[in-house]
Amino acid sequence: MNYVSDLCVKCGKCIPNCTIYDINHDEVTSPRGFLDLIAMYKEGKLQPNKELESVFESCFLCNYCVEICPSKLSVDNAIEKMRFELVKELGMPWYKKIILSCLKNRKWLDILAKLGYIFQSCAFHIQNKDFEKNLGMRAKFSMPFVKKGRFLSSFNKKSFLNSNPDFIDNGGSKTIGLYVGCLTNYCYTQTGFSTLKILKELKINVDLMKKQACCGVAHFFSGDFKSVEILAKKNIEYFEEKLQKLDAIIIPEATCSAMLKIDYERFFMMQNEQEWANRAKKISSKIYIASQYLYQFTSLKELLKNKKQKKYSITYHDPCHARRVQGVFKEPRELLKANYAYIEMQDSNTCCGFGGISMQTKHYDKTLSVGEKKVEMINQTMAHFISAECSACRMQISNNLEQKSSKVVFAHPLELIAEVL
Repeated sequence: MNYVSDLCVKCGKCIPNCTIYDINHDEVTSPRGFLDLIAMYKEGKLQPNKELESVFESCFLCNYCVEICPSKLSVDNAIEKMRFELVKELGMPWYKKIILSCLKNRKWLDILAKLGYIFQSCAFHIQNKDFEKNLGMRAKFSMPFVKKGRFLSSFNKKSFLNSNPDFIDNGGSKTIGLYVGCLTNYCYTQTGFSTLKILKELKINVDLMKKQACCGVAHFFSGDFKSVEILAKKNIEYFEEKLQKLDAIIIPEATCSAMLKIDYERFFMMQNEQEWANRAKKISSKIYIASQYLYQFTSLKELLKNKKQKKYSITYHDPCHARRVQGVFKEPRELLKANYAYIEMQDSNTCCGFGGISMQTKHYDKTLSVGEKKVEMINQTMAHFISAECSACRMQISNNLEQKSSKVVFAHPLELIAEVL
């Protein structure tokens, strides 16, 4: 039987820039190490245990290995499948079950967000660290899975979707659907409002698609394939219905857009569900990360050229699931350069270190190690703002900036563009 590792020529090109190898310097936790372990497991030479689970949880799924591989091996998909196998054999930790269950249910999240808003000051110092209206909070003491001093986004009184009507008529001939993702909906709501402001200026009508479900990326990366199937099928059916009247669906989130546009098809191919893979592929042609759509299909760049220059300088971090997975990196830069002094960061393509639920809870020290290097690159630019089209990157980078007492502030590119308008 052939496995992905059989196709690996062991050239080692993937190793020098592997995010986890750069921390551990142990080839067990490297792309070809992961592939060898998968082959041994499939051949019955390796039994599932907590140590093996910890090894596979340590991958950041940054996709650098896929990008650099001469054979373009889908190492990420192989690791995701392995995590699924380990969950089947070993079960899932209780805290992951709670987090993933909440993400599946919008009503639960609405209730938890309201409670979080009311009681957040009990456990966190609320501070104005983020751009404009996005407040941050720092943990007063250590709690389960949240270390003392950790910087997180504060909760909002009302979610983005619950703060807006179902449909916004901007008097335009085009109508797009807006998929915001869980972090934008509950934490970084200013990203959503900024998107609406831009679309209003462009006279593009907006359907907020309020029955949108979580994209399922957290479940996918955690090996909860049953939930991925439920969420993916729900979204595909909903998008098929909506796209009968929409020109496109845009998403101001790299990870969500990669999941919806790329990984749904891959997931159903992995599950041998060809019909659903075909349906996922069909809708993917109308799904865009927001900056890509705004740059390619609207007059936004020309509109920005007629606006005043801002006195601030910015640098840009490439989210792994924007540049590597979707090939989007030029578009946000070009839009931002129209009104801001732009400074290119050294190695802007390196992972910020977010890594998902397991990394943020069980391997927080590793995420800090990766994040510290990213902050050094950011500080070297002397820019006022660091920007990236991803709320997961925002959460990770903002925390590391705070830990290093950096004066650089994170702002989503659409927030910076809306500020110009």
